[in-house]
Amino acid sequence: MKVRAKKALGQHFLTDLDIAKRIAETIETPQLPVSAKQWGEIPIVEVGPGMGVLSQFLMQTGREVKAVELDTESVEFLHKVFPALEVIEGDFLKMDLKEIFKGDFALIGNYPYNISSQIFFKVLDSREQIPVVAGMLQKEVAQRICSKPGSKVYGILSVLLQAWYDCEYLFDVAPGVFNPPPKVTSGVIRLTRNSREVLGCDEKLFKNIIKTSFGQRRKTLKNSLASLIPVNSSLWQSPILARRPETLSVEEFITLTKDIESQS
Repeated sequence: MKVRAKKALGQHFLTDLDIAKRIAETIETPQLPVSAKQWGEIPIVEVGPGMGVLSQFLMQTGREVKAVELDTESVEFLHKVFPALEVIEGDFLKMDLKEIFKGDFALIGNYPYNISSQIFFKVLDSREQIPVVAGMLQKEVAQRICSKPGSKVYGILSVLLQAWYDCEYLFDVAPGVFNPPPKVTSGVIRLTRNSREVLGCDEKLFKNIIKTSFGQRRKTLKNSLASLIPVNSSLWQSPILARRPETLSVEEFITLTKDIESQS
């Protein structure tokens, strides 16, 4: 029995067992914050297991593993081939993770390409539950998440995720090890929760500033953030407003948010 890959679900099934094993190992020994649970106690949640090529290696860790799968055909396959695997049928993006998963968990997956960015935005909303995120997605998005200030691909996801996680780009995965092969190269990354507990500024405004800035990334901040700064504000004289968003670090965005917050 095999599962038919469905384009609408962004399915590309990994067929190389060596690469699957390498991906599973990316959450073996991360450096967790002191406040995190002992690593061996944290269960693993896999998103989009498909035919279980990654699941089989995760199950060998001896930890509790839950797999979330939307595709009914894949769910039936997993129940038959991996009866010991706990499979939750549903849409990960629509799940209330606090109700379904009690306590902390590590998130991993060969993430469906068409929803990978949305998955990581959901991770941000549940960051207090997810000390480690790892897995594979299209290389472009993987690089964007891990890129540093000054990079052409540094953007919204880069800043928002790096405010709360240490992000590592680990290795490339070529199209030929998938069925069907995607048109792009994939990348494997790992995000480990940092020690930051609070931003020290209004988080809603922080997100708004980042999204507004990168929404007009070719403009200087003075132009893109004009609607957020009072006309008579002394902030207009700040050198930071003469820069473009891709040049600012997370800390500089936090400082900018505090400055704008103080003017309103």
